[in-house]
Amino acid sequence: MNNGEYRYTRYIWMQFKKNKPALISLYVFIFLVIISLLSDLIANRQPLYAKYRGRNFFPAFETFFRKTMTDSTINPINHKYEKLQYDITDWRALPLEHVIWAPIPYSASETDKFGMDYVSPGTAQQYMDAKGNIVLSPYILKHHLGTNRIGQDVTSGLIHGTLIALKVGLFSMAIAAFLGIILGGVSGFFGDYRLKISRGAFIMAIPGLFFGIFYGFIVRYDVLKNAFETNVFIGTVQLILSLAIATFFVSLFVYLWRILKKIKFFSGKIFVPMDIIILKLIEIFDSIPPLLFIITFSALFVNKSLALVIIIIGVLFAPQIARLTRTEFIRIRMLDYIQSARALGIGNMRIIFRHILPNALAPVFVALAFGAATAIIAESGLSFLGIGVPADTVTWGSLLSYSRDNFNAWWMVVFPGMAIFITVTMFNLIGEGLREALNPRSKF
Repeated sequence: MNNGEYRYTRYIWMQFKKNKPALISLYVFIFLVIISLLSDLIANRQPLYAKYRGRNFFPAFETFFRKTMTDSTINPINHKYEKLQYDITDWRALPLEHVIWAPIPYSASETDKFGMDYVSPGTAQQYMDAKGNIVLSPYILKHHLGTNRIGQDVTSGLIHGTLIALKVGLFSMAIAAFLGIILGGVSGFFGDYRLKISRGAFIMAIPGLFFGIFYGFIVRYDVLKNAFETNVFIGTVQLILSLAIATFFVSLFVYLWRILKKIKFFSGKIFVPMDIIILKLIEIFDSIPPLLFIITFSALFVNKSLALVIIIIGVLFAPQIARLTRTEFIRIRMLDYIQSARALGIGNMRIIFRHILPNALAPVFVALAFGAATAIIAESGLSFLGIGVPADTVTWGSLLSYSRDNFNAWWMVVFPGMAIFITVTMFNLIGEGLREALNPRSKF
């Protein structure tokens, strides 16, 4: 970063800090990120530290890196090894010599048989001690914000749901930004009369695209489906492989146009109307109702997946980013310094990435901040309806859905609703702060 860029970034930060609600929202965002990253240490049924039969164990810390961590100890009565798999061991049932529980000693998906059927906050609660006696729960083992119908702790659900909410908001916007900037940049820079290729290459690219989609996605549909249902990383690798196959077929057919090069009709140059093609593609996506698109796309996969929800929301929001990027590219490409760069013979790629793109991202960042809030609302709505993430994944929307079974369980409405409201408001205020900081008219 050169000195000029540093001064500009510093100036934007100074402008942003003048907006106190936006600055406070940024601090709240950092706090939520920390909570989400440490959620397994803050809310966990496994203790942070336990001394059992003379040995020291750190279950929550060790399973933070390895979920199925196992260890063993010697039973002093029969002198046999006792195997302890941390994630399934009931630590409350062991005669621990000393223990330090997590601040919230319940995992998000853990069901407490003594907390079923909506235990409200502040009421007397029970648990079974190491001797098998049912006694009143000490303060540390209470469900401070109550439980849902199946005995899951609301506080733990809110903490672990923070990670889900931020994943959906940030990752879906990353996908939207990637797709939108590429489509909008190509559309805005080249327009309808700036990208000129041979007529033969253009004609041959059409069947190449058909075969690429057929062999890259339709033939490999089962492979892609199983990959995404198995693991997000494996699914992403298979998706990249499908895109590579599609690109190969397009490139192959474009190369084959050389066979027709001797025919004058095919050797002529034509303009590729990139702007109208991309705009029509955006209109097609905008014409599809988002909920219908999500339900239809989700039906293609047997198992629900958080990655699938993120991808769908990102794809649905990409057209808005594409429009903003296109508008900025059209405006900037007409400026004098871009025309001067063209006159100096600077290539298109350098003009795009060095001169236009950095100056076109300001409104995109603002839109992404507002879009993250929209994505969180969308995921919460889907989870509330039961068509979002897997049923065993606790989110703010899934917690909110339990209020439908018992209208007297006010805590199932208030606390998840407050979490959604605060997070959405936070992103909206950050977006408003970015808009004012990046707006030249607000600097005078």
